[in-house]
Amino acid sequence: MKVRVLLASCLLSWPFAASSGSDGMLDDPFSTTRQVSQSPGKNHLALEDPCRLNKDTDHAWTMVDVIDQALCSNPQTRQAWANARFQAGQVGIAKSAYLPTVTLNTSVSRSMNSASSSLQITTISSGGGASSQPINRFTPVVSLNYLLYNFGGREAQLESAQKTLEASNWTHDATLQTVMFAAIQAYYQVFATQAAAEAALVSEKAGNEALNAAQKRYEVGAAALADALQAKTAFAQAKLNRQKTEGDARVAVGSLANALGLEADYRLNIAAPFLPKPDAEQDTLVHGLIEEAKLMRPDLAAAEATVKAAEANVKAAEAGHLPSISLIGNYGYNHTSLPSDTQSWTIGMQVSFPLFTGFNTTYQIRSAEEQLEVKRANYDQLEQSVSLDVWRAYQLLNTAHESFKSSEDLVASAFQSERVAMGRYKAGAGNIIDLLNAQSSHANARLQLIQAQYTWLTQKAQLAQALGRLDFSSIPTR
Repeated sequence: MKVRVLLASCLLSWPFAASSGSDGMLDDPFSTTRQVSQSPGKNHLALEDPCRLNKDTDHAWTMVDVIDQALCSNPQTRQAWANARFQAGQVGIAKSAYLPTVTLNTSVSRSMNSASSSLQITTISSGGGASSQPINRFTPVVSLNYLLYNFGGREAQLESAQKTLEASNWTHDATLQTVMFAAIQAYYQVFATQAAAEAALVSEKAGNEALNAAQKRYEVGAAALADALQAKTAFAQAKLNRQKTEGDARVAVGSLANALGLEADYRLNIAAPFLPKPDAEQDTLVHGLIEEAKLMRPDLAAAEATVKAAEANVKAAEAGHLPSISLIGNYGYNHTSLPSDTQSWTIGMQVSFPLFTGFNTTYQIRSAEEQLEVKRANYDQLEQSVSLDVWRAYQLLNTAHESFKSSEDLVASAFQSERVAMGRYKAGAGNIIDLLNAQSSHANARLQLIQAQYTWLTQKAQLAQALGRLDFSSIPTR
């Protein structure tokens, strides 16, 4: 009866074990996934989940919508998130070393016993003759192995797994900022190229006006044919520039869709950005910004956690030279079709001491120590690059601000020069070269102003990324 109950319980527990894992338990009994963000677009320290994009076709996507889409759908964020969840599983594996392992081994056999045969056939007399009876055996054995102590090796492995998970979380955060900056850059690039195309169209219209004026003067004999030909050439060049900028604008839309994890031909309905007037940064804040970046940069925090994980790996490798102490036990039940059931059990302590491992442990320690040096060097290199990243982004931002101020003055001056040159040419006091040069200067000035405006916005986001604080608060609002 005991055997039947044991066999029935094993069969009944099989579906649960198959659905929940070989341990017959919950998918995450140690709750390790709680140490990771709940979505690929969410910072592991953030409270809100950005994966809530409005898919209404009549809704124009704001920059916030664009960033949400990028954070939740870009393959880079999903890859970093999956890696963090993988490392959470490694933490669970390390924690499992603190629990015993219980194994059920079961054998079922059928045999015949005989004194004169290797087939072990049993001869049983009944009446006047002899007969053989088969013997059925069912032998379940439950074994227990519980590691009690291994001189810090188990603790070091858990610490290494936890620090690696911490590094993965920080890497995920750094990836979020990288993807966020790429989305912001692509978003601004769409409107920068569209504005450039509009400026090119204005230049084309101005070139057409100059061409008409030159042709009229040629028709009345007030100008040479060379004026009309030069004006025609300039108009053709302006038309070519307009076509190129329109193509760049279409490419920018496809690049934005790609940054959002969408197909390049996805029809985007994007709301225009808020364009604040550039302001200057204070030179006295540069050193403070560099020190802030060293505290805020998620990639630097990830590198630091990686160093700590490598230090724990050295401890775990050194524990390989030391013994381990385990509690072992087993219980077996031997049931046969003959009335001769038996039971057996064993419990005891086991000490395992590695006397010689073929120098495996020696090289494990050496490899772990060298890997630690690699991680330390990577951290030092990244720490040095942080100051350069902040310095470069800071200077480029100030340069963009100064360029915007100069471009505003240049546009105003070039506009006046073009109007004067056009008036003089129509009145017969100017020449076509002066007019075309004035138009070209005005066109270049408008383009420089557009580029300076969007370059400043992009550089402002890049400085925030260099500081490690690029988030939704970095987005300009009205």
